[in-house]
Amino acid sequence: MSQQNEQDLQTIANILQKIPLFAELNTEESREVIKKITMDYLPENHLLFTEGDAGDKMYIIKTGKVRIYHVGETASFDQEIALLGDNDFFGEMALISDTPRNATAKVLEAAQLFILSKEDMLKLISENPSIAAKISNEFMKRLKANMRATS
Repeated sequence: MSQQNEQDLQTIANILQKIPLFAELNTEESREVIKKITMDYLPENHLLFTEGDAGDKMYIIKTGKVRIYHVGETASFDQEIALLGDNDFFGEMALISDTPRNATAKVLEAAQLFILSKEDMLKLISENPSIAAKISNEFMKRLKANMRATS
């Protein structure tokens, strides 16, 4: 494996530890997740998804900038939620939830993104009961917290 690929693997492993869904995974389980991650190069102004779309991927930004926002009646009325850059992640709840995207995501600066699809995540969970249990526990915690916050 090249030094660059080794750096990418370490970068992804470090970021996975910051994502609540994956924070409880051990090194071997994290490697299994990383095996399912692909990389894509996207140009400036590429629309990743729009609010209301079905969520089917999570993203980790290797390089570039991505804007997360609610679309307004005109661009000047858009409501920015986050401006994300190198090593930030978003869309992780799409891997375990069937709720539609709650915002729009657009590449502001040409970006290299690591992507984990819901399909690959489901395969991973079906093949690795220990990963499934840890992710399920975290999902239930987040679901309960969200339910408390909305009631």
